[in-house]
Amino acid sequence: MEPSRDISRLLEIMAALRTPGTGCPWDLEQDFSTIAPYTIEEAYEVADAIDRGDRGDLCDELGDLLLQVVFHARMAEEEKSFDFSDVVLAVNRKMVRRHPHVFGDAEARTSGMSKAQWEAIKAVEKREKAERHGDAATRSILDDVTVALPALTRAVKLQQRAGRVGFDWNDVRAVIAKLHEELGELEAEMAASEPVQERIEEEVGDLLFVVANLARHLDVDPEKALRGTNDKFRDRFRHIEAGLKDAGKTPEDATLEEMEALWQAAKKPKNA
Repeated sequence: MEPSRDISRLLEIMAALRTPGTGCPWDLEQDFSTIAPYTIEEAYEVADAIDRGDRGDLCDELGDLLLQVVFHARMAEEEKSFDFSDVVLAVNRKMVRRHPHVFGDAEARTSGMSKAQWEAIKAVEKREKAERHGDAATRSILDDVTVALPALTRAVKLQQRAGRVGFDWNDVRAVIAKLHEELGELEAEMAASEPVQERIEEEVGDLLFVVANLARHLDVDPEKALRGTNDKFRDRFRHIEAGLKDAGKTPEDATLEEMEALWQAAKKPKNA
């Protein structure tokens, strides 16, 4: 089967992979739950390519992410739930509905898009979704924040949703004060005569939740910030490994003091 720029060829390839008897055994074994982790992973690969500014990789990773959409759509088609064209139709409808200032009548295009209009459109979508699920009366405004999100990202989204109805601090200094309070509670639990690991875990969770809130109030994406710090830690630890190698050592047989000295050296500006 020859490659093509046409999306229909990708749909044909996925159909062939999922055809019993002649398809790929691995692809045929998969279901929505087993593919979901790959979908999340591919989304992260897209974000990583963007962070690195590598447009070639971004093109490849977007293709991998598109494949995930096609894979899920194919499995849904096999069980007669929906197909790829339904996915396209749904997102087309959503984009047109959410942008009346672009696709609406002349009056809507002239008046532009206000935050109130955006919230009203989203509210209608949420109500319709709740009605489809049959739980409109019991649903919370937080229910649409998916559990599958990374924990820090989900924390921010939960806080944003609560903030829309006024449940939020209006001063970042209050968030910082809360951060100190949560740190104190963690320290108190650690200092208990018989520390309980479950309580310590809960206090750490509370502390991280407030850190995410602080990041939100400072207009910082905590996931992006932590990815940057992870990369910085990796680079500095590599400096430790390189320095020890030059000295004929490995991290396993080096002292903490030796590694700390190399760590501090790695923190110094290159031109210092």
